[in-house]
Amino acid sequence: MGQLILYLVIGIFIGLIIGFFVTRFMFKKQMEKNPPINEKMIEVMMSSMGRKPSQKQIKQVMQQMNRYK
Repeated sequence: MGQLILYLVIGIFIGLIIGFFVTRFMFKKQMEKNPPINEKMIEVMMSSMGRKPSQKQIKQVMQQMNRYK
């Protein structure tokens, strides 16, 4: 009975370690594929909608985006 509990604890520990590294790898891969939005992207998006944004408007949009992260 003692060995079963020991094996269970060791298995859970190894699973957590493997899960951590797999999740970290997948997160890095997603961040490379879909980078976070920056000011240049916001400027291009607003320009494509037919308006030239000022720096103040870009900063306001960035603050709104950061508030909802």
